[in-house]
Amino acid sequence: MDIIANYGFELVLLAGLFGFFMAWGIGANDVANAMGTSVGSKALTIKQAIIIAMIFEFAGAYLAGGEVTSTIRKGIIDSAYFVDTPHLLVFGMISALLAAGIWLLVASYLGWPVSTTHSIVGAIVGFAAVGVGTDAVTWSKVGGIVGSWVITPLISGVFAYMIFMSAQKLIFNTQDPLTNAKRYVPIYMALSGFVLSLVTIKKGLKHIGLHFSTGEAFVIATIVALMVAVLGVVAIRRLKIDPAADKKMHYASVEKVFAILMIVTACCMAFAHGSNDVANAIGPLAAVVSIVENGGEIAKKAALTWWILPLGGIGIVAGLAIFGRRVMATIGQGITHLTPSRGFAAELAAATTVVLASSTGLPISTTQTLVGAVLGVGMARGIAALNLGVIRNIVISWVVTLPAGALLSIGIFFMLKGIFSPM
Repeated sequence: MDIIANYGFELVLLAGLFGFFMAWGIGANDVANAMGTSVGSKALTIKQAIIIAMIFEFAGAYLAGGEVTSTIRKGIIDSAYFVDTPHLLVFGMISALLAAGIWLLVASYLGWPVSTTHSIVGAIVGFAAVGVGTDAVTWSKVGGIVGSWVITPLISGVFAYMIFMSAQKLIFNTQDPLTNAKRYVPIYMALSGFVLSLVTIKKGLKHIGLHFSTGEAFVIATIVALMVAVLGVVAIRRLKIDPAADKKMHYASVEKVFAILMIVTACCMAFAHGSNDVANAIGPLAAVVSIVENGGEIAKKAALTWWILPLGGIGIVAGLAIFGRRVMATIGQGITHLTPSRGFAAELAAATTVVLASSTGLPISTTQTLVGAVLGVGMARGIAALNLGVIRNIVISWVVTLPAGALLSIGIFFMLKGIFSPM
């Protein structure tokens, strides 16, 4: 208690700096993942993607990032073990933020799309298991997270494969692809509107006082889907297309339709992503601020101080603008060649998987979900369409993320103990 009373301001300052650094890492790595398919398919330029992501990620983080956040991320550690030593939890959360931020910086520099959630989880598990005791860790939660490495990419990959193959059969592999595009693309638009509405409702509105039941969410999503379909019909009819042109030109015209659709999906996903993943940075920060303000008392829920959400939002935007290009290139170009229709299939599949995971409580990484979806699209064209070297590096980075975060966190934790503990 004396440590918190004597060094409260310094500890909050450190947590704020490292929380910003962690948010910066989220922007550099995770946000780039969300926009990579749009850039790789050439639906958006890198500059356009960065501008869109900056606007919608910040809006999602600031407007819907959470009035209240859990002090213990994902429930992976038991706060009861820290009741008598709250300063250890403060040291741990600060070390977790810095450790996860360092790992995300390294991964982003190398162009590796890693999970920000797994980075912070690994860091928290590391300091808790070594610094406090293995009993402080809820290992069943950790096991679920490890299992998600296989489950979520597999699910999203299957969805992406099915969506892409349906577009091939219904539109591209027909005698009149343009006519069939006019017929079926509004249906794809409605489906994307439905799924992305559910993503936004379930993950982007839960903290701003808008609480919808499952039935209400489905009704709202259905209304949005119908509106999107109508707008899609209007947009397609406004396209100036020469019916006498050869089939190759018709293919290009169809891809233009999917490119417009991808811009919409990118905006929605950026908003939902910002609202959800900013918690990886502000959750531990909010825990530190709450403990210091309450004189060492550990609450299960912590009201966010006014400056925390803007700090997280600005950090995400800064990371994306400064370092986001590297991971964008890996997702959008390194794994397989993407066109707007292929990118759309991947993005819709990833969003669908997020909705399913949210409703079932399955621990999920948006990064791994999207990578799995891109792999599914690539597999639809045969294994030769995949860059196996890039895929190998991505898988290695996923395996390394948890232990890397843990080891860094352990070292920083004991360093903080040495600095702030009385002699």
